[in-house]
Amino acid sequence: MSLNQIASSSRSKLLRPLTSISSSSSSSLRRSFSSSSDDKTITVETSIPFTAHNCDPPSRTVETTPKELMSFFKDMALMRRMEIAADSLYKSKLIRGFCHLYDGQEAVAVGMEAAITKKDCIITAYRDHCIYLGRGGTLVEAFAELMGRKAGCSKGKGGSMHFYKKDSGFYGGHGIVGAQVPLGIGLSFAQKYSKDGTVTFAMYGDGAANQGQLFEALNMAALWDLPAILVCENNHYGMGTAEWRAAKSPAYYKRGDYVPGLKVDGMDAFAVKQACKFAKEHVLQKGPIILEMDTYRYHGHSMSDPGSTYRTRDEISGVRQERDPVERIRKLVLSHDLATEKELKDIEKEIRKEVDDAIAQAKESPMPEPAELFTNVYVKGFGVEAYGADRKEVRAVLP
Repeated sequence: MSLNQIASSSRSKLLRPLTSISSSSSSSLRRSFSSSSDDKTITVETSIPFTAHNCDPPSRTVETTPKELMSFFKDMALMRRMEIAADSLYKSKLIRGFCHLYDGQEAVAVGMEAAITKKDCIITAYRDHCIYLGRGGTLVEAFAELMGRKAGCSKGKGGSMHFYKKDSGFYGGHGIVGAQVPLGIGLSFAQKYSKDGTVTFAMYGDGAANQGQLFEALNMAALWDLPAILVCENNHYGMGTAEWRAAKSPAYYKRGDYVPGLKVDGMDAFAVKQACKFAKEHVLQKGPIILEMDTYRYHGHSMSDPGSTYRTRDEISGVRQERDPVERIRKLVLSHDLATEKELKDIEKEIRKEVDDAIAQAKESPMPEPAELFTNVYVKGFGVEAYGADRKEVRAVLP
């Protein structure tokens, strides 16, 4: 089959958001459930208790359904496969520049989405691909952006670090360490002002947790009781520096001092869901809170980092064997007899095909026109004149 045929046959399917993966992959499941069975209540317990600071922790008991459990597995498997494919594309030089992969941290993205709505806002740093998918972005838009193509979510001009989807409340990945946190507080100020009952999740890593601007923004959020949830994705290494070497107090959930905090097992999607639900209710009544997600990245900091010079391979494989977020959900699905091993493997094969088809379609998208360099810089229609030093000679007129 030619590249054009592959792209044409899969175009309509691939332009659907992440939430549609559940239906498109369901053909690989032989057994069918009635709607009542899909919605039956399953009670699970988080892997470890929550640790709280200046607040009472939520219950470890979390309610779910067969439908949600299966969607967690499919969504997380899709995110994992997308990031593995991005690794290959980078090594093939189809992705250039910086590229920070999220595999290992999928439970944070999936659990967070399960607790909120698309009217709530999320803003994050540069490890943003899976957050974008969780917000409803498509595979084609993601791969096209990674490869700098026009069909990308930021029209090919942002690349890996600058995914964006305003219509779903995703205010982007940001390349300047910690800079997204004050912007997130600004979003929460607007939400408080409009009284619309929504909240903002401002995400950052342990490497950004010592930034002064983070504490300044948190101070304002606390003064004004803003509906802001600061989410520290603690994967234990800021670039190649272990958390204990960079922070005198690596208990990041306590770092707000006067602001409540909660430490969460970020490798457990249901712990994340419970914590985010708790946090949303809290901030709408009492102001900001900090969530520390104890998670782990399998890749290096970026593609230029092998990830094994400052930590051992045994450490990485140990986390994979004992705490992998996808495998945790797989075990829950099997223990509740929602699917067989073969059925889950069939789903993963279908996901692999969807990712491959999305890459083929993204490759067809052209590069942006050179004139695109001048768009999204100034307010459209106003125009800008650039003068010489004496302001007598017009050197350039931009659209």
